[in-house]
Formats: sequence, C-alpha cells, structure tokens
Amino acid sequence: MLKRSSVAALISWLALFTGFGASAATIASHPTVTPHKSHSKSAHHITETATTQKKMARMRHSSATVASRNRATHVVAASKVSANYLVVSKKHHSYGERFYASSFANDQVEGDITAGEDPVVRAAAVEALGGMNGTIVAIDPDSGRILAMVNQKLALSAGAQPCSTTKVAVALAALSENIITKDTEVPLGKYWKVDLTTALAKSNNAYFEAVGRKLGFEKLSYYERQFGLGELAGLNIPNEHPGIYPETELDESLGGVGKMCSFGESISMTPLQLGALMAAIANGGTLYYLQHPTTPEQVANFTPKMKRKLDIGPLIPEISDGMSGAVEYGTARLLRTNFIEEPILGKTGTCSKDGRRFGWFGSFANTQYGRIVTVVFLEGGRPTFGPKAAELAGVMYRNLYDHDFFMVKTPTTSAQKATSTAGVGAQQ
Repeated sequence: MLKRSSVAALISWLALFTGFGASAATIASHPTVTPHKSHSKSAHHITETATTQKKMARMRHSSATVASRNRATHVVAASKVSANYLVVSKKHHSYGERFYASSFANDQVEGDITAGEDPVVRAAAVEALGGMNGTIVAIDPDSGRILAMVNQKLALSAGAQPCSTTKVAVALAALSENIITKDTEVPLGKYWKVDLTTALAKSNNAYFEAVGRKLGFEKLSYYERQFGLGELAGLNIPNEHPGIYPETELDESLGGVGKMCSFGESISMTPLQLGALMAAIANGGTLYYLQHPTTPEQVANFTPKMKRKLDIGPLIPEISDGMSGAVEYGTARLLRTNFIEEPILGKTGTCSKDGRRFGWFGSFANTQYGRIVTVVFLEGGRPTFGPKAAELAGVMYRNLYDHDFFMVKTPTTSAQKATSTAGVGAQQ
C-alpha cells in the first residue's frame, strides 16, 4: 500500500505532465523565431499569443541555463520522471501495472545497412537513441528519402499500437468531414469544453473518443488507409512489414471506435508509416513512397516516387497549432530541455499491451532549411513512454543543429570542386 506522501507525490507528477493552464498557439504568416545564422524562415511558421510568449520565454531561459551547465543532468532527471509517469494504469486506474520487457538494449545497430545514409543524420540519431530499446527513423519530407534508420530490424517490423499518435490522423479525418474545425469546442462535461489545439497539445482522450464516435468506423478506416496505414510505406525495402489495420470496428465492449481514435486500439502501425504521414503533413500533402538507399550510387541516382496526393493542404494549419503546442507546453515539452533554437511540430503516444509499454513521437522541424522528419519509437517497461521519445528527439535535433544542419547549404560548383581537388593534391 502506498503511503499518503507517495500518493501526493505521484499526483504532483501527473499534474505536471497534464500541463494545466497553458495557453494556446496560433499560426501567422510572419516568423517570430530568430533565424539561425544566415538563413531566413519560410512563409508558414508559428507565433504565439502574448501570454504564451511570456511563458515560453521563461521556459526557454530556464532550459537554456540549466542545459548549458550540464545536459546530462536533464537526461537523468527526465528518466527519473519517466520511471514514475503513468504508474497508474490507463485502463484500470490501479497501482502496480506490471511490465515484462526491458526499456534498454545494447545491440540496436547490429546488422544495420548504412552505406546510403546521411552520416551526420545517422550519427545524431545513434547518439540520441543511446541505450534505449527502440528505433529512430529520419526522413527528407520533400523526397521520401530515409536519411537514417537506426535499429532497422525494429523499424521494419510489424510495429505496434500507435497510441495517441493516431490522434493526428483522426483530426485530419474529422476536419475533412467538417465534423470539427480548429475552434470547435467539444463538450466533455457539464462545465468542460475542449478545442482541437488543446486536445492535440495535451493529448485529450475524451475529446478524440467523442470525435471518433461521430466520425464512425467506415470514415475513419477510409482516411487512415489513405494516410498509409495497413500498407507498405516503403518502396522495395527488404523485410518491411505493412502493419495491421482491422477490417471491422473494435468491439464496443472494448471501447469501439472511440478507443480506436484515442489510443489506436486494434491497429498496428510501423515507424515508417508514421514517418510517411508526418512527411506528408510537413510538405503540404504529398505521400511519398519511402526509399532507403543502401549504396552511394543509389544516393546519387535517387528519384522521389509519389504514392498519392492527400487532400489535406488546407487542413494542415488547423492541426499545426496543436502539434506545436505539444512541444511548447504539452505532452512533448521534454524536447525543449535539449533543443529550443528551431520550431518543432509533433505528437506523442504512450500505451501498453501484454506487459509491454510503447513510447512514440513523430515530428518535423518547421524550418526552410534542413527540413527533416523524425520518428522515435520505444518499447519496454516503465521508463518507456511518449515524453521520453520526445526528449530523445530533442537530443537528435540538438546534434543536427550543432552540425549546422539547419542552415543554408551553398551548392558546390565544378570550379570549387576542381580547386578543392587541386588543393588536396598539393597537400599530399
């Protein structure tokens, strides 16, 4: 039996992660983030309300100060938090949920084929994953090229329940059917209403269960299959699995379509499938076949292959506030303990099944240069959850930034190449 002091401490941690009282963000056509080095921002970026700006400024100052002293301290502290987060079972609200899988591993990169990957991106991903049992997949959203795939065996496997990352697809489906708009306040109680931005940022299950029941299984299935679930995301990638998308609605006794829309119950999604959808959101609606070059020659001859065009372009601004809010003040804010320099949009997911916990985070850097989609998928026990995946993504973005990934790339001319070659010969 837990002591009252332990229960109080647990409630305090849970209150911290639900992020009560945070402000919403809005989309504007002008940038507010200070450009890195010499590059300028694209036309579609995020700005915040005055209240949110003040709050974020305090958060950034605090995070930057502590991070400059010792980033490793953040990782240890966050790990301790994650070890205590969601001790209460989401299904039974009881203490002591048991897990039988390890959150840690030391052979994640064994057997990976890396000759066609971007070495800077791969190094950043490997360092970010560290000793966690999981995979990181990085994708160029403008071509579908997989820049790095760490722990390829897991990345190409049958995947897992998408948990709350499914809320992004549900939001797009509901917006497409005019069931909601970004500003629609869905009543969840006598005195409680929630809009889409808050529901995405805070990962509100009740909101998406209500929206899902109104959407219905037939429409949900149509849109999610259009978004790539239940089919191979890649083109000619050996050993890739298509995941699982059910032919029928989840039994009502198990939560029905509502649970499918809040937790992704009865669905199995792969990291590549989430990456392909995130890439389509990042690029304005083009769902590319993901391709994983395995040789330098394949990289030199790379040609993007479009799978289909998704009619989501006008809807992307409707979900962008919520995906930005998740990082700034919601379930993914651990990302900001490691990286604050560029805007990141994303969605976390945490759930468990058969003694194994899953932690998801799909995201993309909302920058004009160095555009990249990052999917982190973790599996294991109590230290594994969505906010931890977001934290690791922050480490990866930090590494990329420190290696000038988010800056203007000046093309190398033939004359420059010749001069460089001549210089090398003279030195030798």
